[in-house]
Amino acid sequence: MKLSAKELTVFAFLGTLMYSSKIIMEALPNIHLLGVFVVAFTVVYRKKALYPIYVYVFINGMMTGFATWWLPYLYIWTVLWAVVMLLPKNMPKKISGIVYMVVCALHGFAFGTLYAPAQALLFGLNFEKMVAWIIAGLPYDFIHGVSNFFCGILILPLINLLERLENKS
Repeated sequence: MKLSAKELTVFAFLGTLMYSSKIIMEALPNIHLLGVFVVAFTVVYRKKALYPIYVYVFINGMMTGFATWWLPYLYIWTVLWAVVMLLPKNMPKKISGIVYMVVCALHGFAFGTLYAPAQALLFGLNFEKMVAWIIAGLPYDFIHGVSNFFCGILILPLINLLERLENKS
């Protein structure tokens, strides 16, 4: 997929926006806008949404270190992207807003479970230890899912803004 100079610039900016928003909200554990951005970018840019998502992933690694915690980021955001790609493109606005919020929330609730296989492989955890790791993280996943749901209120306005900006240029 060849990118124009405009697309390259926009996607670099959007990935940087994702990282900046994460840094700004770090004082609030497991509360961030990353799911909002992934859903909105996927709705607007479809396959090309992977560019800003991976710009974010690589900036995150460059700024905080390409350590073992970072490896699941190579797939964890792609799971959310893939689920959104499977949703119908032309859902009515009344339905799509709730669907996007719920999908975003489910990704937050499942974050620790999605992260767990990498943890198990990297640290030699057997199945029982992996399940224990998931259970220990459930309170954080609960916060993550609930906050993703409420932050998801911003998805439709962000989609509308991105679509207006795309139509102007």
